[in-house]
Amino acid sequence: MATLPLGESTPYPDQYDPSLLFPIPRSENRSKLGFKEGQALPFVGIDIWNAFELSWLNQKGKPQIALAEFQIPADSPNMIESKSFKLYLNSLNNERFEDENSLKERLITDLSKASGSKITTRINPIELISKKGMQEMGGILMDRLDIEIDPSMPADPSLLSVNESFGPIEQCLVSHLLKSNCPVTGQPDWASVQIRYQGRPILEEGLLRYLIGFRQLNEFHEHCVETIFTDIKRQCKPEKLSVYARYTRRGGLDINPFRTDHNSPWPENIRHARQ
Repeated sequence: MATLPLGESTPYPDQYDPSLLFPIPRSENRSKLGFKEGQALPFVGIDIWNAFELSWLNQKGKPQIALAEFQIPADSPNMIESKSFKLYLNSLNNERFEDENSLKERLITDLSKASGSKITTRINPIELISKKGMQEMGGILMDRLDIEIDPSMPADPSLLSVNESFGPIEQCLVSHLLKSNCPVTGQPDWASVQIRYQGRPILEEGLLRYLIGFRQLNEFHEHCVETIFTDIKRQCKPEKLSVYARYTRRGGLDINPFRTDHNSPWPENIRHARQ
């Protein structure tokens, strides 16, 4: 990450500049998981981004504000670094647009180019989002377990195991204790994670210890979720698996990666209390 020009103090742009978007090839992180370039991935999914600081000017120069949702396909060649995303969005603050659709088309064009794949976006008035309210992830909360643990120990996939004496079940497990660190700035990234699977029962204590092991990891949100998915799939061998994380907002953006290996519907984009 030393080559990224984003770990230092950066002035905010005062004019529209799509070159601020900094793409990061997904292949770099996926090679660490043992996936070769061009190899079929064991998952599909999306990265749901929510922008809370979207503003632009109408044709009369009056500022407009809204919230925006972006969906970037997991099979896109590139992720977009979050600080560059924030700087790009702020470069729109003094840009005039004929109407909201013109803004939306500009966003789709620029972000699709950076990610290397067609993205989708939705611009939402604040009133609409406020009506949706908040909703926590459903599932069995593993945080209830009274375990003793060294929080400085790194995530160890060997902690993941199943109860071999039981047959396949369908289960949904949740933890709010996922934390990693931004590899660019070193700032903490906090998240809730939901794991749905069909297979032999995953032992909750080992899974919770494994998730807590991400606390010292310097890695992007998307890669953390793909690592969790891959480790569970390899160690526990569920027949079906979905991993979804909702990260807390930083810099006016939150990122919520979802990965699955079956025909699972994409999750609803509903805020949680910490977001």
